Amino acid sequence: MSDFGALSLLPPLLAIGLAIVTRKAVLSLFLGIWSGAILYAAGPDPLGDPIGWLDGVVSDGFGIFTTFDWIVAGIIADDGFYAQILVFTLLLGAGVSMIWNLGGSYAVRDWALQRLHTQRSTTFVAWLLGLAMFFDDYANTAIVGSSIKDVSDEMHVSREKLSYIVDSTAAPVATLVISSWIAFQLTEIRDAYDELGLAEHPDAIEVFIESIPYNMYAILAIVMVLIIVLTGRDYGEMLTAEHRSWSTGKVTRDDAQPMQDVQSDLGEPHAENPRLASFFTPVVVLLIVTLGTALWTGLPADPLSVFLEAPGETLYNAVINANYASALVYGSFAMVASGFVLGKVYGVMDAGESTDATIDGFGLMLTAVSILVLAWGIGTAVGALETGVYVANAIGETLPPSLLPVVVLGTAAFIAFSTGTAWGTMGILTPIAIPVAWSMTGDHTMIAAVVGMIFSGSIFGDHSSPISDTTVLSATFTGADLVDHVRTQLPYAITVGLVSALLITVWGITRVTPFVLLPIGVLLLVVLVYGLSEFDARRKGVDPVAANGTPVGGDRVGPTAEGGPTTDGGAGTGDEAAE
Repeated sequence: MSDFGALSLLPPLLAIGLAIVTRKAVLSLFLGIWSGAILYAAGPDPLGDPIGWLDGVVSDGFGIFTTFDWIVAGIIADDGFYAQILVFTLLLGAGVSMIWNLGGSYAVRDWALQRLHTQRSTTFVAWLLGLAMFFDDYANTAIVGSSIKDVSDEMHVSREKLSYIVDSTAAPVATLVISSWIAFQLTEIRDAYDELGLAEHPDAIEVFIESIPYNMYAILAIVMVLIIVLTGRDYGEMLTAEHRSWSTGKVTRDDAQPMQDVQSDLGEPHAENPRLASFFTPVVVLLIVTLGTALWTGLPADPLSVFLEAPGETLYNAVINANYASALVYGSFAMVASGFVLGKVYGVMDAGESTDATIDGFGLMLTAVSILVLAWGIGTAVGALETGVYVANAIGETLPPSLLPVVVLGTAAFIAFSTGTAWGTMGILTPIAIPVAWSMTGDHTMIAAVVGMIFSGSIFGDHSSPISDTTVLSATFTGADLVDHVRTQLPYAITVGLVSALLITVWGITRVTPFVLLPIGVLLLVVLVYGLSEFDARRKGVDPVAANGTPVGGDRVGPTAEGGPTTDGGAGTGDEAAE
C-alpha cells in the first residue's frame, strides 16, 4: 500500500478538476504537481508531526525543488522514451509546417472537397483513416488530424467532433492489432506469467489474441464513433458544439484556446500552385521510414540467416523487440527532410526558407510540449506517492471471481484517469491482476478476460483524462481546445465504458462468449445514442442532428467546382445536408 493512502489521489484529481473548471491545462497540471511535492516533502503523516511537516516543506522550498525535479524526471524517464516522444512531437510540428508552406494542406483540401460533399462523408473518411493508421497512436493522431482538419472545417464539423473521432480511433485500434503497443503489452503478460512460475502456460501472444474480444471498450469505442458519424446524432456538450459550428461556421467556441492554429501561426503558404504530392509525399515517407526502422531495430545482428531458418519467428521477434520511439523520431525527421527536397524541386522554398519553416513548426508544438512535459511530471508525482499501488490494492481480497473483470476495468479506468497514462496503468495492474486471476480461478480464460479489461480500462480512463498524452495530441493536431475536447468526449467515453462494464459483468456471471455479447453491446450503443440525443435535444430545444438545422447564412453548405465552400440558395433541405 501507498504510505500516503488516499492523500496520494490529491495531485492528479486536483489537476484534472482545475483543468475542467478553469480550462487552463498548463496551470492546473503545474498546481497538481506542486501539491504532490508539498505532500511528499511533508511526509505521510503531517498531522502527527506538524513541526516536522513545516520543516520538510520549508527545506524543499515550499515544494518547488521537488516540483521541478519531478518535471525533469518525467522527461528522462523510461530510458529516454519520453524525451524521444518530445523530439518526435517537435519534428511532427516541423513536418506539418513544411506541408503547409508547400501548399500541401490546400491541395488535399481542394482535392477532398471535390469528393467529400457532406459532414457525414468527411467524418466517415476521418474514421477510416483512424483505422488505417493502426501502427501507432501518436502518428495516428498527427496524420489523421492534420490531413482532415481543413476539409472538416469547410464542412462545418466542429473541432471538438473531429478531435473525438481522432482520439477514439487512435489508441483503441492500436491496442487491437500489430502496433507499437503490442510489444509493451506482450512483455507485461509474459513477465506476469513468469512470476506465477507455472510449468506450462500459454505464450504471451496466445493470451493477447484470446484477450482481444474481451477488450470491449476499445472495440465498442471504435463502433461508437461509427454510430455517431453515420447517424449524425450527438448529445451532451458535443451537441452544442455541433449546432454552433453548423449554424455559425465557428468550428471552435469564441473563447477557445486551440492547441495550434496553423494558418494564424504560419501565415499563407509559399506555394502558388499547390500539389497533392506536397502533402502525400511527406506522409508516406513518415509511414515507410517509421515502420521500416521499427522492424529493423527489432531484428537480430544477423537477420538474413535467422529469417531463412525461421521467418515467422523472426518477424514476431522484430515486432516485439522493435524500438518504436526511435522509429517515430527517424520517421518524423525523414518527413521534414522530404519537405526540404520538395521545396527545392518545386522551387517553392530554398534551404533557408525551409529551415525557417522547420523552426516555425517547432513553435506550433510548444503548447502541446508544455502540457506533455507537465503531464509526465504529474506521472512522476503519482509514482512517488504510489497512487497507482494504492488504487490497485483497493480492489480487495474477498471479491467474487465473477466480478473480478469488471472491478479490474473500473480500477484501470480510475488509475489511467488519475495518472493520464494508459501504458503506466498497464504496467501497474498487469503484474497484480494476472496472479490474482490465477489464484482465484486457475483459469487461463479468466486471465485473458482480465487482460482485456486492463487494456479497456486503461484506454477508457485515458480518453476521459485531460492529462493524457494522447488526449493532448488529439486536440493539438485537430486544432481543438484541450478542455473542450475532454468535456465533449467524456459523455461518449462514459457511455461506452458503462456498456463495456455491463457486458463483462454478464460474462463473469454467465460465461457467455464475448462474440455474442459484443453485438448486443453495439445494439445498446445505438439505442443509447438515439435515446440520449433525443432527450438532450428536447431539453435544449434543438434538433438531435445539427445538420438538420439551418446552416451558415440559411443555406446548405457544399463544394464548388474549385473545391471551396458555396451556398446553393437553400436548394438542399436539412435532410439532404445530413445525408
